[in-house]
Amino acid sequence: MTDSWTISGRVTAIDRPGGVVTLVDESTFAISTEVGDMVSTSAQGLFVRDTRILSRFELRVNASRPEALAAVTEDPFSATFVSRLHPDPGRADSTLMVFRHRFVGQGMREDLVIRNFGDEPTFCSVELFVDADFADLFAVKEGRAADPDGEISRAWRKESLELSYHRGTVNRGTVLQFSPTPSNLGEDLVSFEAVVPARGEWKACAEVHPVIEGKVIDPRYLCGHSVERAAPAERLARWRRQVPQVETDHEGLRAVLARGAEDLGALRIFDPDFPERVVLAAGAPWFMTVFGRDSLLTSWMALLVDPDLALGVLQTLARFQGEDIDPRSEEQPGRILHEMRFGEAPSLSLGGGSIYYGTADATPLFVMLLGELRRWGLARETVDELLPNAERALEWIERYGDMDGDGYVEYQRATDRGLANQGWKDSGDGIRYADGRVAQTPIALCEVQAYVYSAYLARAHFAHEEGDEPTFERFRAKATRLKEDFNRDFWLEDKGWYAVGLDQDKKPIDSLASNMGHCLWAGIVDEEKAPLVAAKLMSPEMFSGWGVRTLATTMGGFNPISYHCGSVWPHDTAIVAAGLSRYGMAEDAQRLVCALLDAAVHLGGRLPELFSGLDRGELVSPVGYPTSCSPQAWAAASPLLCLRTILRLDPWVPYGMTWLAPSLPDGIHHLKVERIPLAGSRVTVEVEGDDVEVTGLPPDVELVSTPRHATTAV
Repeated sequence: MTDSWTISGRVTAIDRPGGVVTLVDESTFAISTEVGDMVSTSAQGLFVRDTRILSRFELRVNASRPEALAAVTEDPFSATFVSRLHPDPGRADSTLMVFRHRFVGQGMREDLVIRNFGDEPTFCSVELFVDADFADLFAVKEGRAADPDGEISRAWRKESLELSYHRGTVNRGTVLQFSPTPSNLGEDLVSFEAVVPARGEWKACAEVHPVIEGKVIDPRYLCGHSVERAAPAERLARWRRQVPQVETDHEGLRAVLARGAEDLGALRIFDPDFPERVVLAAGAPWFMTVFGRDSLLTSWMALLVDPDLALGVLQTLARFQGEDIDPRSEEQPGRILHEMRFGEAPSLSLGGGSIYYGTADATPLFVMLLGELRRWGLARETVDELLPNAERALEWIERYGDMDGDGYVEYQRATDRGLANQGWKDSGDGIRYADGRVAQTPIALCEVQAYVYSAYLARAHFAHEEGDEPTFERFRAKATRLKEDFNRDFWLEDKGWYAVGLDQDKKPIDSLASNMGHCLWAGIVDEEKAPLVAAKLMSPEMFSGWGVRTLATTMGGFNPISYHCGSVWPHDTAIVAAGLSRYGMAEDAQRLVCALLDAAVHLGGRLPELFSGLDRGELVSPVGYPTSCSPQAWAAASPLLCLRTILRLDPWVPYGMTWLAPSLPDGIHHLKVERIPLAGSRVTVEVEGDDVEVTGLPPDVELVSTPRHATTAV
């Protein structure tokens, strides 16, 4: 496994003309062409726990690649690839069709069916070209060769082919089993001689088993077993049953919410050591693993759907909370991890992964999310059990996060192998001055201070509930002081916006960027400054018509197809919309929500990780970003945060109240959301024009129809 936690080189393309199909189940994913082939010269393949266990899987029938007709995906972990054989000379149409039914999960199963619509039996030579390079995910993404120090060997048996990889103490492997027995097994070729009956079909099945430290792992789907009873299918069926139902006359809203909920269901990870704890992978294909920041923000957005996501994320991150000081992984006592990787993990459990802690924002976000669960009145006992972890997180903020004692959390990597930027814009050039210069660390980001402010408030309210007034006053005072200092030191009076951060000399990083929208969301912005911030965020320089750009068009270094310097990220725009709504600017929030919905419709109903920042006036559809993850967790959850923004829903169950003041954008006249989890109850909200009906509200919770603004939080 590489020691690099970031990508330094060019990202390898995974697609071919016609596009690719990505299937995912937990930390297993498969990338293939539209005909179902995995091509060895690309970044395609079958990946299990960050290792490519199948780098080639190409089908030939009668020495020809079938012609793609359709790739049908009914759920995130399976697909049917439909193709036909090229017609014989002199014939207008082929009479042979090929169906490849693929199921991924802890490996892969593929059912191959050749159907003959002709009046005569047809002989077919069926060949599968297979290979495995056992490359680490980082190497695949960057297009680097597999580890030259590793040794790959092959073994043949009557019905199976085994490929093994050895490097030092690391042992990996892939076992491919076939039914019926192949006619021939070669070094990279499995062949069958098939006679397809007239008006009939021929079938074969292949299983791909990962091998970890000598143990052969069965895929979740086995040949001859019912597909519907496999674990991924049953879990997805349960998820679909429990997801709150949304009825609306806006087809785009309905479609994007359904797609997002489906993607979140696919991105869940179940740890064999703690199967009751559900966590979220960040996104397919490159980040099918636990990310602190991503998992925390995603599960926050998804509280409308399933609070168990937030609980599982918090419990898992608490389990791996920093204990020691280790510059190599940037672990520090109390710190919440940035990401977990499994390239050389000895098992399928999360505990076998290697962890990197280099992030400035996951630790305050941990405390924020715990506080939000309390506000919703959910899982009181579990939240109480996690309070000591929140205390340790706050200790990290004050002791290690604030490196120079000035009251702000800064970041600077401990070695040259870590991430240079440790906020959500973590690319090397993601933090710039207005003139385009890249800022040097240590850096105190504006949104990180906002998260810390919210974490202090959460801790204060925990203390208030417990009757611990001294602690309540201490953390409320810390929040108040931080807010005052922030609005003095980060505010750029001559520009009318907040600095992205303070640099190593405590001077403002003065570019106009989306980061300050997170400050609205967390409530650290002074009331009188909020309209000025909103005006900048909604200006033509920032608002593309599809969403909020990460960097304004007038800034040095702006590039609409960069990762963090001018692109649009759906989660970023959704957070900005929530922040605008928090400060009472509902119309601006609605514009952003509608822009994201429009983008989703143009992109087929699914919001990707990011797309370009080109202006909507230039093209009728958003332009994609080449290596964007899709599905991606916080992009999938963004419509749920938008839904909450439309409802203007803000529970505060410990204080016996819930704010609810729906404000529907133009084009949405009817909205009904059923089974919202709140304080052990399931609440239904129905909006018809100006009429609002709420049922299922807990009896001890009062409904407040006046929207909550930021000032009521303190």
